[in-house]
Order: sequence, then structure tokens, then C-alpha cells
Amino acid sequence: MRFVLRQYIPEDARAATDVVDHVERLVIGGLVQGGDRLPPIRELADATGLAPNTVAAAYRSLARRGTVVGRGRHGTFVADTVVPPQPDPEIPLGLIDLGSGNPDPSLLPDLNEYLPGLRVPRVMYGDPPVAPIIEGPARKIFEQSGIPAREFAVVHGALDGVERSLQAHLRAGDRVAIEAPGWPAFSSLVHAMGMRPVPVRVDDRGMIPDRLAAVAGDVQAVVVTPRFQNPTGAAIDEERSGQISRVLEPYPDVLVVEDDHAGLISGAPLFSIGAGRPRWVYVASVSKSLGPDLRLAFLAGDDRTVKHVLGRQSAGPGWVSHVMQALVATILDDPRTEPLLDRAIEAYAARRIGLMSGLSERGMPAMGSTGLNVWVPVPDEQAVVAALAAAGFAVRAGERWRLGTPQAVRIAIGGFELSMVDPVCDAIAGATDGHRTRGA
Repeated sequence: MRFVLRQYIPEDARAATDVVDHVERLVIGGLVQGGDRLPPIRELADATGLAPNTVAAAYRSLARRGTVVGRGRHGTFVADTVVPPQPDPEIPLGLIDLGSGNPDPSLLPDLNEYLPGLRVPRVMYGDPPVAPIIEGPARKIFEQSGIPAREFAVVHGALDGVERSLQAHLRAGDRVAIEAPGWPAFSSLVHAMGMRPVPVRVDDRGMIPDRLAAVAGDVQAVVVTPRFQNPTGAAIDEERSGQISRVLEPYPDVLVVEDDHAGLISGAPLFSIGAGRPRWVYVASVSKSLGPDLRLAFLAGDDRTVKHVLGRQSAGPGWVSHVMQALVATILDDPRTEPLLDRAIEAYAARRIGLMSGLSERGMPAMGSTGLNVWVPVPDEQAVVAALAAAGFAVRAGERWRLGTPQAVRIAIGGFELSMVDPVCDAIAGATDGHRTRGA
């Protein structure tokens, strides 16, 4: 087990987040590997001038993210294999939940209304994995998104679709471009498969073309969220889609996976960067739109990849339960569902716009053109989290999503009301005013 060399210590570190970002960049870049031992807390504190408590907080954060593991008096080590990130702490009693990222239950269909009348044919081994009842609703989703789908698979949610797509073409050691900031599950999944995540910065229109171009020749896959991106709400528009497509055009063997995990309630059109490529996959999940417990997504793509997914599925779980497929199909075919989805689009947009307008009035830019979150860059995310808690609101520090990008907080809008705009924005402004004044 190698000791992490002194030259890799971030000598300019000023906060726990600096240490976290530095160590994760080392891991992602391959400069440190599984089994490497991190410096003892006090030694790192002495080398950087940080307080021991600050370094300890950084190590705890890295452990929560699954990057390192503590082995008692033997020290702290880079994880040999991915360790599932520890779940976010529970929302403290008495605080309004603006942290969990769940959709608003009032904007979801009531599953209890559908279960009593659900009719499902008897399904036996050897029957087709895709239930006939789901064929029409699935093809409608593909058509509305402009996705060609001669054949498609039904998988257990968005992440299952992404994993099966990567398995079709990649092997251990391959490199996968992912969004930064981005969904932590992507990084964990890539690590778990023995591959290396390559973070690519995003703005409010998705991956920045120049940043992607810098790594495109060294990756074997690119995973993007075309709209409703978590945590920033980024949505790829027509211009950006063309720019990204041109960046990837010289690399036809690069697999493009598009995770459209909330297309039904995104309120933004889909501009695919993968459709028509030799290797591409589009995954459309219903969990954010119809309910988190509906672990189901539709997967389309090039013929070879879809056939591989179907074949690998048959050698594993076989199929997604036809009971689940029938329930989702029944909800999607219900004439009440489309107006409910439209209400969700309008409600989430109003909440995002209200919150971002309040922040803008106080001189604080934010991201959230689509999605269930507003991403707010801040100079000290822990201070902002504490200030919001004191004001009665629970939000998440951005550390889990950032992947080396600047500090921010994620404000989830599933439980947000427009009456909260002023108290939330005032709390953030109060926590950052001194930093903004000194930087003026």
C-alpha cells in the first residue's frame, strides 16, 4: 500500500472542500489508486496549515462519497473498489425539506387508483420480455422525442439502462465522460464497473463543447442528460446539440448514452446528440414523472446495442415484471395523466423561475432552466447550508455533485412554495454577503 506522496498534497487548500476536490481529481486522473493511504490527518493539517478538524471533515466527506475508506488506527485509504456513497442525512425535524430532490407527491398519479382494476395476463418463462400493453405508450414517448426505435428494451430504471449500455461495449479500464457537476450515481457506477469517470464541465446548455473536445479522443463513452439535468437543470438546445455532435463526429466508436430520466415533465424539447450514431443509446425513465417506486425505463438505440441489452437481460433477470409494465402502460394511457404532467411542468417552472429571480435580485446567479433543482454557486457551501437551516430550511451542500467544480448548494423544489422565495434568498444572501463585498 503506497503512501500518497507529499507533492500531491494541496498546499493552497483553505477549506475541507479544497481537500475533497483535490483527492477526487487525483483518483479520477489515476494519480492515486485503490489501496493508497492518505496522509494522517495531523500531518496533512501541518502541511497545509489547515485545522485538524477541517482535514477530518474532508476525510469524512470523502468517505460519504465512497472515495475513501477508514480502517481505524491503520489510517484512511483510497477505496479499492467503489464503496456505495453513504445516504444523505435525514432531514432534521422541524426543517422544510428542500434537500431530498423528490418530486412533489401532489403532482404524481395516485397508484392506488389503478391497482384495484389492473388486469395482467399470465406470463410464463419464454414469453416476450416486452409486454404488448406497453408497446403503444413506449412508442409514443419515442415519437414525441424524435427517437427512432425499431426495437426497444424495458429496463429497471434509468441507471439500469445506463449500466447495461456501457456493458454492451466497454470493459474495465475504459474511460467514460460524465457531466460535472453531475449525478453522483454516474461516477459511482463507472467506478463499480472498473472504469474511469472523466468529468466534463457543464453550463446551462449541457456539456461545454471545448471541454468535451479536450477528452473526446481518450474516452470510450459519453453519458449525458439531455434535459432536466441533476443538479443544474441544464438542457441541451439545438445549437449545443449540433456542437457536441460535431465534437464527437471524428470518433464513431465512442458510445453515446442519453439519460432522459424525466422527459415527460421536462418542459423542454429533446435535441439528441446520439441518434443515428453507430453506437448510441437513449433511456427514457418514468420514475420522476409518475413516481419514484416505478422502476421502469424504455431503452432504444442502434440495433446491435439494443440486441445486446436484450440478450444480456435474458441471461440475468429475464424481464421487467409485466405487472409493472401493465401499471405504467395503464397510467400513460389514462386521459387524466397528460393534464397532470402539464401541471407538473408549469408548477416546477414557476418555482424555479421564482427562486432564481429572487436570487438574481440579490446579485446571485443560479442555474435551473429545467429540472427539480436550482443550483446556486456560493463561496462557502457549508456556511450557506447552516444559514438556511437556521432559517428553517434543509438543503444539500453541492459536494456530492461537483466533481471538482466550484462550490454550490442544491435547492430541491419538490417541496418548495413561492412564499419561500424571500426567506430562502435572504438567508443565502446573508451567508454570502461578506464574501461578495470583499470580492467586489
